[in-house]
Amino acid sequence: MYYDKRFQTDIHFPFVAFSHRQISTASTDGWLLAKKPKFDDISQRLLEIDHSTLNKLIQRLSAGEHVQAETDAEKQCYKVIKDLDHINKKVHGSITSKKYMRNEIWSLIAAKGAPSWYITLSPTDINHPISLYYASTKEEFHPEIQEYKHRVRSVSSNPVASARFFHFMVTLLITHVFGVNTTHPGVYGNTLTYYGTVEQ
Repeated sequence: MYYDKRFQTDIHFPFVAFSHRQISTASTDGWLLAKKPKFDDISQRLLEIDHSTLNKLIQRLSAGEHVQAETDAEKQCYKVIKDLDHINKKVHGSITSKKYMRNEIWSLIAAKGAPSWYITLSPTDINHPISLYYASTKEEFHPEIQEYKHRVRSVSSNPVASARFFHFMVTLLITHVFGVNTTHPGVYGNTLTYYGTVEQ
């Protein structure tokens, strides 16, 4: 650990860094898509798309209606949506990335069977000494009892420390409780496979 935590405690830095990461991912995937031979077809579809049909589809989908493409104009609109999904699938937090995660879960169920356990993990960062150590400016770990207000203020002012602590606890759970990539079985027996996601 290190003493200087200016970037971790800056309230603007996480939003700026996350936004830059999203822009970088979208730009990179868009550039890779432009290098593919089918990009000419994609650009042509964007130029020739029927805006009135697209607006009607947006209104029907927003209302929760299940819309199946019937006309050629509707099929072209759906192709454009699929083209955009190709770029958005790697952008963290996007609707497309969540859709791909659902597809991964369904594919995993089809390949390995229905899950036997659903486990929700919520580590209490304001009460754990490791989380408080991550949030502090101390370079060495020395657990000590702190007042509640001081713990809350310390953890809430450093979201990076909370994220590191959460990652640490989830890694311990997968390794030692589930027995993944270890020589011993997990608490619930031998783990065939697992899928984890963070609530957004």
